[in-house]
Amino acid sequence: MQAEHEAEAGTGAGSGTGTGSGSGAEDVVSAPAGAETAKSRRFPSVTQDTARPEGHGRAAPGDALAARQWPMLSVLAATAVGLLLTALGHPRVGCLVIGVALIAASVLRRVLPQVGMLAVRSRFTDMVTYGLLGVAVTLLALVMEPKPLLHLPFLESAVRFTVR
Repeated sequence: MQAEHEAEAGTGAGSGTGTGSGSGAEDVVSAPAGAETAKSRRFPSVTQDTARPEGHGRAAPGDALAARQWPMLSVLAATAVGLLLTALGHPRVGCLVIGVALIAASVLRRVLPQVGMLAVRSRFTDMVTYGLLGVAVTLLALVMEPKPLLHLPFLESAVRFTVR
C-alpha cells in the first residue's frame, strides 16, 4: 500500500515512511516540491510501532493504579485458592472454586464498564470465553471420580472405549 501512495505522489522508494506512531491517520506521504502533503487514512502496510491499548488513559491517580485492577485481582485470588485446595488434596472443591471464579470473571466483564486487565479482547469474546471455560471446569469438577456429584451416562461409555 505504501508503494501505491508513493507512486501516486511521484516519490522514490525511500520516502513516505510516516511518523512511526503506528496509526494510519498520522502517516504523511511525501509529495513533490510545491505540492501539499496528503494525509493517508489507510493503515500502513508495514507496522512500525505498537498501537496503544484500548482504554490506555489513566482512570485513577498514579498512586491508585492497583485500585483499578480489583476485578482481575479477585479472580486471580479465587483461582489461587482453588489451586491451593487442589494441592492440599481437595481436587473437587478446588476445581469448583476455579470454575466459579471464571464464571464470576464473565459476569464482571459484562456488568462493569472498566475491569482493568480482565479485559483482553472484546467484551462479548471475553464473556463467552470466561463463561465457557468456567462452565467446563465446573462440569469437570462435578463429574470427577470417585463418587461423582453429576452422572452423565454418555461419559461412562466414552471412558470405557478410550481409557479402559
